[in-house]
Amino acid sequence: MNVWVLMENTQYTPAFACEHGLSLYLETGEGNILFDTGASPAFAENARLLGVDLAGVDLAVLSHGHYDHGGGLKRFLELNRHGPVYLSSHAFGQYFNASGAYIGLDPSLKGHPRLIPVEGSLDLGPWASVLSCAGQPSPFPLDSAGLTQLTHGVRRPDAFLHEQYLLLRQGGRRIVISGCSHRGVLNILTWLRPDVFIGGFHFMKQPLGPQGNPLLDQAAQVMLSTPTQYYTGHCTGAAQYAYLKEKMGDRLHALSAGLTFSL
Repeated sequence: MNVWVLMENTQYTPAFACEHGLSLYLETGEGNILFDTGASPAFAENARLLGVDLAGVDLAVLSHGHYDHGGGLKRFLELNRHGPVYLSSHAFGQYFNASGAYIGLDPSLKGHPRLIPVEGSLDLGPWASVLSCAGQPSPFPLDSAGLTQLTHGVRRPDAFLHEQYLLLRQGGRRIVISGCSHRGVLNILTWLRPDVFIGGFHFMKQPLGPQGNPLLDQAAQVMLSTPTQYYTGHCTGAAQYAYLKEKMGDRLHALSAGLTFSL
């Protein structure tokens, strides 16, 4: 399986655009998948530079209903005329950041015939599933980090029912792709037991002082207790990644726009 990082907060080289967002192109052997579309159409220019033909994508998966993962969705629908886009049935909710700014998807796309709402889970074949893990017990606490959703006129902490994960079965391995892991990366590891995990950890707001950070210490300990290999970036945070890297060594790898790698 081959992975192209089409968008991330950092650049692999200066030739590639970067922004607060995430987009991955996955060549699996069974199908070519676009996972998320970054915050803008810029992911498509990075794809062109990498020689990735977005018109040939077989299907797309949207991890959740935030702009930094679905901001380039309209551009993808223009470039690709056939691939379905699987997104949560909750993806077009009213979502806001800690400052109260709207961070949801472009509402004009709601109801587009190629956007396929997923309620809970969907098997794409014996090789892949889209899973929300809704209703699963969470052994590790959920932190909304100030993010909210508007429901029936009331602003509440976001429960992230719009988040979903892609599980790929490749050569006897379980490869899990996540966008931001808002429901807790340690919970996702418990639920899905991946051999490889690719995606954000959403640790960027975790403070780092002279004594480090107990939550990051726990996260490193739990992640090292499994045989999983980790590839992360975007909402993990640069300083938080560096802190985890010191503890996790070659079990942890950084994503950046323009990077390609094989699993």
